[in-house]
Amino acid sequence: MPINKPFEFFIQLHITEQCNLRCRHCYQEGCRPDEMSFSEITAVIDEISDMLNEWKKTYRIDFTSSFNVTGGEPFLRKDFFNILEKLKNKGFDTFILSNGTLIDRNKAETLVKLAVKGVQVSVEGPENIHNAIRGQGSFSSSIKGIQNLVEAGMPVTLNTTLSDVNAPHFMDIIDLASSLGVQRLGFSRLVPAGRGGDMLNTLLAREVLKDLYNTIFSFEAGGLKIVTGDPVASQLNEPAVQDGETPFPTGGCAAGISGLTILPDGTVTPCRRLPVPLGNVKHDSLREIWATSSVLQGLRDKSRYTGKCGKCSKWSACRGCRAIAFAFSKANGSASYLAEDPQCFLGYEDN
Repeated sequence: MPINKPFEFFIQLHITEQCNLRCRHCYQEGCRPDEMSFSEITAVIDEISDMLNEWKKTYRIDFTSSFNVTGGEPFLRKDFFNILEKLKNKGFDTFILSNGTLIDRNKAETLVKLAVKGVQVSVEGPENIHNAIRGQGSFSSSIKGIQNLVEAGMPVTLNTTLSDVNAPHFMDIIDLASSLGVQRLGFSRLVPAGRGGDMLNTLLAREVLKDLYNTIFSFEAGGLKIVTGDPVASQLNEPAVQDGETPFPTGGCAAGISGLTILPDGTVTPCRRLPVPLGNVKHDSLREIWATSSVLQGLRDKSRYTGKCGKCSKWSACRGCRAIAFAFSKANGSASYLAEDPQCFLGYEDN
């Protein structure tokens, strides 16, 4: 989902670690932590609603507040629709991230009734590539789920996690998205964390990534909108800013800037793919976490960044992907979420 709107604040809410697939690149470690109860989740939703309303009054600004609800596979949680109804009643824009395999016609129509704004479904390539990453038979099940969503009138975004395995087939995914009648096609980069750590050697080289992004952005996709939350991609054609003009983050990587992630057991992290705990909603105030966390303060402070990201003139609007920086540096022995983004191909300027 897009992350660069003014005053956007979003929560990525993981309601379960259960999943009916076992994808090669998944960020999960394979454990099954205790899940928050329905009452605990509704209490969190109430707290976030109160927090944003207080911010609106205090700072006299409006927020585009939203929830991205996911898992694991969110449709495996029995009270999933009850959670969506709670979000609807609180007035949040709600989006769902799913593998699509469990979405039948009735579920798709229910999502429409619950005023869900859109569903993102993961598609990794043509059938043989998708199945190689997500498991045999998963492609056809996902496509059927997408078709059910489109027929019900639900806005759909396909999303692809790019690596050496599927990057050569991205143009095929554009054709697939167009044929399915979805509105948007998104892409992100592989984060070598969890099971995905075994795919570290499939990270795209900088120049390969640059060429791919240039090809994607030069492609005329007709009515299909190609989108990404990748901060590096978003800066590809943006001019560098003069140092000192924007000493604070204004866009780019959302970690610590425009939202938080809440895991099924209540653990709060800057991003699902950045496994650095900030606290737990069962006993910690989200407002205090947002205002006082040393991790979040570090993510907002350019002087604490190392390598090329700490010197880049595009820092305020980009900062690289903190999750990839952390995972890559961890694999090389340092485990720093403030390290440089190893795939960044942008021009750098020293301070």
